[in-house]
Amino acid sequence: MSRTGASNRGGDANLSPPDPHERVAASRGCCHKAGVTDARNGKPVVGWRELVHLPELGLHSVPAKIDTGARTSSLHATVLDQFDRDGAEFVRFAVDFPGHHVRQVCEAIHVDHRGITSSNGDTQMRLIVKTPIRIGHLEFRAEISLADRSDMQFPLLIGRTALRRRFLVDAGSSWLQSPGKRRPKE
Repeated sequence: MSRTGASNRGGDANLSPPDPHERVAASRGCCHKAGVTDARNGKPVVGWRELVHLPELGLHSVPAKIDTGARTSSLHATVLDQFDRDGAEFVRFAVDFPGHHVRQVCEAIHVDHRGITSSNGDTQMRLIVKTPIRIGHLEFRAEISLADRSDMQFPLLIGRTALRRRFLVDAGSSWLQSPGKRRPKE
């Protein structure tokens, strides 16, 4: 089975180590079975699609595409409001799941507004939030751009910055860190 590391191949010599607040969800009483781990280095292995949790946003089991070609992670969201609370900038946004007729309204600290180049080559100015993400048993903070992904198959895209030094990617497999999802036979 081919496994490709999600490291930056752009020659960035100033890579920062994983967030010191990163933790294994199992230590907090997570009860589902462990996902696939690489035997050589012990890193979890993700497939090209996984179920991802954004606990502070109240979003659980969100289908996500794992994309090492994208630098920044992206969430399908409609920005509703930007406001200040206790001296910090916040953004309120809605995440729609039309197949289930559900709209989840979320709030997160707004950390940046930057140009993101999409897969079609267009650059869009997007709001960036930073929030905890859990994939399998590993929980960590990551930056996510808020974008209109209504034309995309997956409402969430996990980019290489979130994956770097945490996971290996097996592009030929799916749901390796998603309990309850059927895995392809090896």
